[in-house]
Amino acid sequence: MNEIMNYDKAVEIIKTAILQSQYDAARSVNEKQLMLYYGIGKYISLNSRKGFWGKGAIDVISEKLSRELPGLRGFTARNLRYMRTFYEEWKILDFENAGDTPGIDSTNELEFMNSKLVITPVLSIWNLQVPKLQGFPIEAFLHIGFTHHRLILGKTKELSERLFYIERCAGEHYTVEDLSASIARDDYHHQGSLPNNFLQTLPAAEQAFRAINTFKDEYLLDYINVEELCIRDKQDVDERVVENAIIHNVKNFILTFGKDFAFVRNQYHLDAFGEDQYIDLLFFNRELNCLVAVELKTGKFKTSYLGQLQGYLSVLDGFERKPHENPSIGLILCKDMNKSFVDYVIQDYAKPMGVATYKTSKDMSDELRKALPDVEALRRLLDDQKESWQNGR
Repeated sequence: MNEIMNYDKAVEIIKTAILQSQYDAARSVNEKQLMLYYGIGKYISLNSRKGFWGKGAIDVISEKLSRELPGLRGFTARNLRYMRTFYEEWKILDFENAGDTPGIDSTNELEFMNSKLVITPVLSIWNLQVPKLQGFPIEAFLHIGFTHHRLILGKTKELSERLFYIERCAGEHYTVEDLSASIARDDYHHQGSLPNNFLQTLPAAEQAFRAINTFKDEYLLDYINVEELCIRDKQDVDERVVENAIIHNVKNFILTFGKDFAFVRNQYHLDAFGEDQYIDLLFFNRELNCLVAVELKTGKFKTSYLGQLQGYLSVLDGFERKPHENPSIGLILCKDMNKSFVDYVIQDYAKPMGVATYKTSKDMSDELRKALPDVEALRRLLDDQKESWQNGR
C-alpha cells in the first residue's frame, strides 16, 4: 500500500512539473511573439511614416512574405499594420529614442533606411527592451495575447484605462469575447464608484478599499427578458423576473461581477427567532472572504431597502457567518437612483452596504450599442488570434 502511495506522489510531482513546463513554454511563446510584433511594428513605422517606403509597400511586403515562406500565417497586410500600431501606441514607454532603430547609429539612419531590405534590424527585433515605466504591469502586458492588445488599443485611449484592461485580462484570464464585453460595459469608469459605507463599517481600511474596488456602480445585464419585464412593469413588482433571469444566466452574472464570486443560492432562507426571511441572491467572495447578499429591485431606489438589507446582514453575521470570515456585505441592485442622495443616507447605517443600478439590453443607449463588439469584427479578431498562435507554434 505504501508503495502505491509513493507512486501516486511521484505521479503528482511529475504531472505538476509537466503542467508547469507547458505553462512556461506557452508563456514564453507569447512573450516572444509580442516582442517580435513590437520590433517589426517599429521597423515598419520608421520606414513607412518617414517616407522611405512608397504607398502600398506593406501590401507588397506581406505578399512577398507569403511567397518566400509558404504556410506562414499571421502576417497579412492588415496584421502588419496592427503591429505598426502596437509599436506606435506603446513607444512612449520605450527606453530608446523614438525614431531611432536600436543598434543603428542615428547619423546613418537615412542611409540605412534607403538601403535594400538587408535583415540588419533582426537583432533589434529580438532584443526588444520592454516598457519599464514605474508601476507598469509588465507581467500582465506580456501575459495577454496580441489580439487582446489590438482590441484594447482600438477601443481605449487613456493609458490608465489601457493598463486597467491589460491587468483585468491577465488576472481574470479573459477571452477576446470577455474583453469585448468588459470594454462595452465600460468597466473601467464604473469601477469603485458606487455609493457605499464600507470605510465606516468594515473593521480594516484595506478590506474597505478592496470592497470599494470590487463593486461597480452600474451593471449591464443584457440577458434579462426585457419583454417580460415591460409587460409586468409596475414599480417594485415581482423582482423574481429579474432574479430568474440571473439564475438562468448565473455564469454571465458572475462574469459581470468578477471571477472571485461564487454563487451560493437564490432565495436563501434565513430563520432567526422564528422569523422567515429570504435573500434574493447570496454569493461568497473569495478575495473579500465574506458572504455577499444581493437584493434586486425593479424600480427606483428607496431608503426602506437599506433597512431591509441591514436586517438580512445582521442575521447572516449572527447565524451563518463562519468564524474565519469577514463581515457580510450587502448590495442593492435597482433600476435607478440619485447617487448623491444614496451616498448621503447610506452613511447612517451600521452594516456594510452599497447600491448599484443595472441596465438591460433595452435600456442601452445607442452609444453603448455601438460599443458592443460587432460579430464579424470579433470573428476576424479570433481568426487572426488563431493564425498568430499557429505561427508561434
